[in-house]
Amino acid sequence: MNSIGWLRRLLHPPRTLRWRLFLILFAGLAAAHALSFGVLFLERYMTAKTMMLGNLEKDVGTSIALLDRLPADERQQWITMLERGNYRYELGPGLPGLPELSALGTEIAETINEAAGKRFPVTVETIPGSPQRLQAHVTLSDQTQVTIDLRPRVMPLAAWLPYVLIAQLLLLILCTGLAVRLAISPLLRLANAAEALDPGKTADRLEETGPKEVAYAATAFNTMRDRIAHYLEERVQILAAISHDLQTPITRMKLRAEMAEDGPEKDKLISDLSEIERLVREGVTYARTAHGTVEKPARIDIGSFVESIVFDYQDTGKAVTALKTIDAVVVTRPHALRRIVTNLIDNALKFAGEAEVIVRRTPEGRTCITVSDHGPGIPEDQLEFVLQPFYRLEQSRNRNTGGTGLGLAIAHQLTLAIGGSLHLRNRSEGGLAAEIVLG
Repeated sequence: MNSIGWLRRLLHPPRTLRWRLFLILFAGLAAAHALSFGVLFLERYMTAKTMMLGNLEKDVGTSIALLDRLPADERQQWITMLERGNYRYELGPGLPGLPELSALGTEIAETINEAAGKRFPVTVETIPGSPQRLQAHVTLSDQTQVTIDLRPRVMPLAAWLPYVLIAQLLLLILCTGLAVRLAISPLLRLANAAEALDPGKTADRLEETGPKEVAYAATAFNTMRDRIAHYLEERVQILAAISHDLQTPITRMKLRAEMAEDGPEKDKLISDLSEIERLVREGVTYARTAHGTVEKPARIDIGSFVESIVFDYQDTGKAVTALKTIDAVVVTRPHALRRIVTNLIDNALKFAGEAEVIVRRTPEGRTCITVSDHGPGIPEDQLEFVLQPFYRLEQSRNRNTGGTGLGLAIAHQLTLAIGGSLHLRNRSEGGLAAEIVLG
């Protein structure tokens, strides 16, 4: 079963486009290279065989005619002089062989018959063994037998040729890898830019250079990002304008309500107008923080900064404590960070009645501010949704229990604006922990 699974994984195509393109290009080029080498080798083999058969025909014809004219007692001394690299002559019947011939043996037999001019009987046999060996038995005019002992061989390959082939294969791999990298790198840059797309942050535009298709894709992506940023900015501006314009009529309505006669209806009306006013203020605040802030960064002692916020709450009688702080200097936007921490503390006080603040260093050396409580916490499947604007866990229309749904959204937007991150998690001992990681 393991071998079957291993074979399936081996035969399964790679999942990355880089490796698929590499295998396709390399397989095609390697096949073309192998085919070219095969054609060249075949052409070399055919040429060498033709030359061997041509030389054999001329040399055998001349040698047999010479031996036939020589006196019998002088033939032996000429035998050694007629010897060649792949065949030699012997006086006598030679070795017993088999009549079966290979394709090359058949061509050699026909060549010897042509060389002998069909004046001398010729019999060609295969001598068993390796390498291939043939013997041609020729009967001269005086009935003397002459044996031609042949060891057919084509011109061997050069010893350096395998090294050249290996070098060509390595060069083929290198060029294929380079071509795939040049083809894939623009796609990877586009994918990374799409993954990092955040209209609320300033990011470098994709370079609109390279091949025509790549430059066109980069231009289209930059245009799409600009459109998304414009639509989001327009949406936030509309929210800010509506929230801002509502403040004046709400103020007039509150003044008129206060001038009315005292009674339960007056108190309810003023309370509703106050809730509307608070919602409008938070809408304006969210609109201002959605695309960052113009506040300039400053160096602050993060431990003293957080303690000052905690002391402000303690002075008003709120159950807020700083369990742990560190002495560290960070560069951030103080007013934005104060708004983030106060929003989280207010959220903890609202749902748990108390808040605990811890400042520590993460293993990566970054500064982390944790605001925790012992309240009911948040369901795991809603931890990400509560960071969205106007999302409330408590779905009633009562602002005292459900809130406006903008507190955590404003804290999240401000955290992103100052270059940090906000994460929510439920504590094992109960309650919620909100972690602000700076840097």
